[in-house]
Amino acid sequence: MSVERILRDAEKVVRKVVPKDVEITEIELEGPVVVIYTKSMEEFAENNDIVRQLAQGMRRRVAIRPDPSLLSPIEEAEESIREIIPEDAKITDIYFEHENGEVTIEALSPGLVIGKRGTILNEIKKTIGWAPRVVRTPPIPSRTVADIRSFLRKYRDDREAFLKRVGRRLARDTAEGENWVRLTTLGGFRQVGRSCSLLMTRGSKIMIDCGVDVSSDNNGSPYLQAPEVMPLEALDGVVVTHAHLDHSGLIPVLFKYGYDGPVYCTPPTRDLMSLLQIDYVKVAFGEAKKAPYDSKHIRDTVKHCIPLKYGETTDISPDVRLTLQNAGHILGSSIAHFHIGDGMYNVAFTGDIKFEKSWLFNAATNRFPRLETLIIESTYGGYHDLQPSRREASGQVKGIAARILNRGGKMLVPVFAVGRSQEVMLVLEGLMRMKRIPTVPIYLDGMIWEATAIHTAYPEYLNSSLRTQIFQTGQNPFLAEVFNRVDSQEMRERIINDTDPCIILATSGMMNGGPVIEYFKAWADNPKNALVFVGYQAEGTIGRKIQKEWKEITLNDRGSPLTLQIRLDVEVVDGFSGHSDRLQLLNYVGTLEPRPERVIIGHGEEYKCSDLASSLYKKFGMETRAPMNLETIRLK
Repeated sequence: MSVERILRDAEKVVRKVVPKDVEITEIELEGPVVVIYTKSMEEFAENNDIVRQLAQGMRRRVAIRPDPSLLSPIEEAEESIREIIPEDAKITDIYFEHENGEVTIEALSPGLVIGKRGTILNEIKKTIGWAPRVVRTPPIPSRTVADIRSFLRKYRDDREAFLKRVGRRLARDTAEGENWVRLTTLGGFRQVGRSCSLLMTRGSKIMIDCGVDVSSDNNGSPYLQAPEVMPLEALDGVVVTHAHLDHSGLIPVLFKYGYDGPVYCTPPTRDLMSLLQIDYVKVAFGEAKKAPYDSKHIRDTVKHCIPLKYGETTDISPDVRLTLQNAGHILGSSIAHFHIGDGMYNVAFTGDIKFEKSWLFNAATNRFPRLETLIIESTYGGYHDLQPSRREASGQVKGIAARILNRGGKMLVPVFAVGRSQEVMLVLEGLMRMKRIPTVPIYLDGMIWEATAIHTAYPEYLNSSLRTQIFQTGQNPFLAEVFNRVDSQEMRERIINDTDPCIILATSGMMNGGPVIEYFKAWADNPKNALVFVGYQAEGTIGRKIQKEWKEITLNDRGSPLTLQIRLDVEVVDGFSGHSDRLQLLNYVGTLEPRPERVIIGHGEEYKCSDLASSLYKKFGMETRAPMNLETIRLK
């Protein structure tokens, strides 16, 4: 089906559904969305049913936008907004989104921007034409979010051309005859790291994740040279389940070597993966290693992102529709559900999931309209992988912190900047506020502060109780006085040399580089101190070696070997994991609605994948597979 045919069909639906007195000026296909430009925005605002009928009639996503002639120039519009809104509202940012004709107004007092019964908003809309959207100013400003907004504004014309190109590709005809569905495992199967899969139908090729194994010097990349993958230009899209580098770290490589298509993910995933990819390049440079890409390719990734909210269904190829659902793992993490053909087949990739409400997020979604095959992680899928609850983990932290701090020691916690850091922060702040452990400085080193700022920019992705605590009761635990951002090498050295007890949260989470190593080098031989692991330590990492009770570790210290004696306490607190343990994984599959016919297991050490596959087969009688990398499985 050509673009012209889709637009002709859309026009027929518009004529049938939209009242004759509503002026439609243009209908365009931008990416997966049919965009209808109108000079009668009020008619659509007053009748939501029109948009629903249009979407049903076209069987596509529909966006209604004001005709560009109705929109005031940005400079004039911003000036008008500031004149209309009272100063007491304390506006902190105004940004315009040409893609949807909206202007977002950030303010410390959003109620004053809205006005009684929306009077001020209505005045803004009438004056400038842009549709105003009001949000409360995030408690912590994020440089990443601001930079991405600024970048997308700068390349607005490029984005528009890109979306129209995606729309044309989506509109291509599909071949007649038998269809089929295949999965090729390109990385992250029978291992943790470099997650990557390829979902193929007769007419489509979609990549799910493209991560890097940071613990490997030789095999850190997925098998992107596999014949099914090449040429990269043939891919219809790349879907990113979440921002951790083992799932998103090599997305920019695709753009480096010729990919020019869309990247589908949630808005926080786009921002967080940009942050982590930039840091990945910086770390490689700092260690005198060659990074697999540079900042240009990260910018290309951002430019090609098509953000999707949870529950929003969109066409990503002529025969595949995608819906992202909450995975409960980190901010914006998603289960990617693919609806293939006209009801022919349904596949879901969990990415990394947590099937339990955590301090930050709701439990992973376990209900889908249809589901035949599930691809699930097994990081903690082994027979003995049972984790304590969040409450038990908090009690364990309390005991360790009280012991270490009361004896004058320092508590070093290696963390991933995204996810675990924020949960550990919440627990430590609560324990100190309730006087259950001594109140000492908590230092945040690495990207933790910026990652936390991104969390506060997307409150709708946090669980409801935390949102209420931050935005309604005014108690923001992330802004507690005990937290101190480490913003220079001089400050880091002062902390290292300070004799007073303290707690350090520092990246990297597996101790393969990052600022955590600087503290570890200084404090490893002091038995008063403690190293506390709260996240997964992959095989081959320094963190895993220390967990295995190595008493001596040799590090690369600025090009020279440095051998450290480990005399500090080593503690492991498992209950903070963003991964489901064995019981949660079994419970997740057991409570899925509908229950799939087949489960494919990946993202786990070899014996854990096999163990979980065997257990699911015995418990539920369903077909299970634990493939190796580079296997192709026919699903339909």
